[in-house]
Amino acid sequence: MEKNEILIIHGKNIIEMTKALAEKAKLSELIGKKDKRIGIKPNLVVASPAKNGATTHPEIAAGLIEYLQENGFTNIAILEGSWVGARTADAFQRCGYSDIAHGYQVDLIDLQKDTTRKCDCAGMDIDICHAALAVDFMINLPVMKGHCQTVLTCALKNNKGVISNSEKRHFHAMGLHRPIAHLNTVAKNDFILVDAICGDLDFEEGGNPIQNDMLFAARDPVLCDSFAASRMGISLEEVPYIGYAEKLGVGKSDLKKASMIHLNEGKSSGSAPKPEGRAKGLSTYIREDSSCSACYASLIRALSRMDSRTIKKLPLPICIGQGFSGKNGALGVGRCTANFSDTVGGCPPSANDILTFLENL
Repeated sequence: MEKNEILIIHGKNIIEMTKALAEKAKLSELIGKKDKRIGIKPNLVVASPAKNGATTHPEIAAGLIEYLQENGFTNIAILEGSWVGARTADAFQRCGYSDIAHGYQVDLIDLQKDTTRKCDCAGMDIDICHAALAVDFMINLPVMKGHCQTVLTCALKNNKGVISNSEKRHFHAMGLHRPIAHLNTVAKNDFILVDAICGDLDFEEGGNPIQNDMLFAARDPVLCDSFAASRMGISLEEVPYIGYAEKLGVGKSDLKKASMIHLNEGKSSGSAPKPEGRAKGLSTYIREDSSCSACYASLIRALSRMDSRTIKKLPLPICIGQGFSGKNGALGVGRCTANFSDTVGGCPPSANDILTFLENL
């Protein structure tokens, strides 16, 4: 897998999707020697099941460990430090990672209890946990979701889990964006596999999950987060740490120069997604018929970026789904509404594409 590539897969079987991405990326070749210490860094910010949209699905870690062990890698550790005020041990237990560590016989390391070393991160001193620094190959498993302070959290911000609680407080005092960028000049992102199954629409701690049924892989964390922002209808200007990281040489953000490799297409479940929280209110503007989760999620995210008064000026409802294929209508989203008077193409279109289309309309 090259650094300008993003691998994308849709589906319901998370373990098999994970292993398919690892195979396509030739992950075993990227890692190299079998005795390397491999770290798996999920997002377990709080002790909340993944279905609530805050934490990494444990099936992703399970799929990765199965792939690694099948390819002869045995020196594996799951590492995480939850946010200040939460206990990582609770998150390990509640989110299923204690069972995974026991079942697959891999190390489970609570970084809240680890010692740290001061590192020069491109001119900014940051205390990073020893266990994270000792890893030879780090696999970052962020959740693609919203954040109440930084708008977006994905690969770059997920590395905040490898620092101490006192350093996390310091990050907030500094405004988050610049220290996140500097941290990633030292914190490792050797392989990134993003959980975009049902990330929260707005908040890091969950509560507004949007069913998306997608995973994607990358090697460049800046490109990864640029893609995540596009999928969520968020401009790079709204997430300063992406630009700061790019200027520090962490990666490149230009999606036009990226190679998007789709392992399959999003498939319809045959029934409407069931949004919760704020997303449930946005769903009232939509008329859905057999839509794919990825397409529906992009529309919800686009609407979440718009003012309700602007939305109500549109020729509602917004139609979406395979049930509208070959039919006529006023306003539609996705390839299935190609015959509508006003529509945005794509299968699925990104939230950015939908947002631009609706705002121009």
